Amino acid sequence: MNQSICWAHIGDLHMDEADGFQSRARLDAIVSEINDNLSTQANFVYLPGDNANHGTKEQYDQILDGLVPLRTPWRMIPGDHDFEPGDLSIYRAAIPEANRPEAETIAGHRLIFLDLVSAGAGGPDFRLSAHHRHRLLREIAGARTKQLIPLVFMHAYPEDLSVDGDAVARAIAEGGVPFVDTGHTHYNELLNDGRTIYAATRSTGQIEEGDGRPGFSIVCVHKGVPSWRFKPLWGEWPFVQIVSPCDIRLITDPSNERHVPRPGYIRVVARRFGSSREPMVARVAGQAQREMVEDSHGLWRASIELAKPGLHRVTVNCGEASDVIEVLARDVDATPKRGLPVALGHTAHAIGAWPQAGLFGTQLGPNRNGCDW
Repeated sequence: MNQSICWAHIGDLHMDEADGFQSRARLDAIVSEINDNLSTQANFVYLPGDNANHGTKEQYDQILDGLVPLRTPWRMIPGDHDFEPGDLSIYRAAIPEANRPEAETIAGHRLIFLDLVSAGAGGPDFRLSAHHRHRLLREIAGARTKQLIPLVFMHAYPEDLSVDGDAVARAIAEGGVPFVDTGHTHYNELLNDGRTIYAATRSTGQIEEGDGRPGFSIVCVHKGVPSWRFKPLWGEWPFVQIVSPCDIRLITDPSNERHVPRPGYIRVVARRFGSSREPMVARVAGQAQREMVEDSHGLWRASIELAKPGLHRVTVNCGEASDVIEVLARDVDATPKRGLPVALGHTAHAIGAWPQAGLFGTQLGPNRNGCDW
């Protein structure tokens, strides 16, 4: 089983006629870039909630019209703005059931989509119903039995849940979920609580960082190794993303050699989004580059040497396009210790600024330090 998955995340649309449907033009541009550059690489496109700013039919009509040209399957979950009418009846009538599944299996992964809003009282009163709490546990257990990697998709972090946030985060951590993809924040952010990576992508409709430039994130999980990068709109292609080994900021399993490799030769794996005649090459700082070879899954691979324990800068280039990660190598008897979990699923574990990935560490948004949208 390949167990390598990739998706594009279009941040909260907040589709609204009050701003002249500004998000529609941005959605059209994002769909065009995904069609041109990701359609053969991405397994699906994800919309993480707060899709329609006031949950109206007219706003969903704009969203659906914008998604018609998309050549990649798309999946959507609700957010608090979708719940603004007081229930999700308009949302469910507008969004085809096939595009809002509760769970599905793709590329050796079990995708678990959660509704955080229907059990609440409206606004950011995030709660999981008994159905969704039990389903989360059942789906994680079932994934383990079937040797699938569980992934969770929800609108907000466990920290934001009004009740049971600690229990939900603990279930995710104990269930071996490597990655949880969320919306809600309006800014790019990654959390690493020592067990799971949580990600949030900049809003498409209400942007306070990056000079208001929209875009989308690209998420990959390769044999349990997560990678994440934000791609601003109207930038250059191709776009390169290293998917293995793990960057030091994203290590959650230090006993796993794809997270913390042993010194010696290791396999670097990358994806290239968009076409190019330039070769894909990998290198470790201070060493000669190695040309990469594409396999039948669209992954580029090369063997490079991490000559000794310590931190190594690994780069993959395709012409001017590049990605860079920091890889920690340790001898087998010096595996980093894994501390006891503390504040699982909490923003205390935000990794901060990482410009290469598109993270500014600003927390500019309505839910932290930004405007009151």
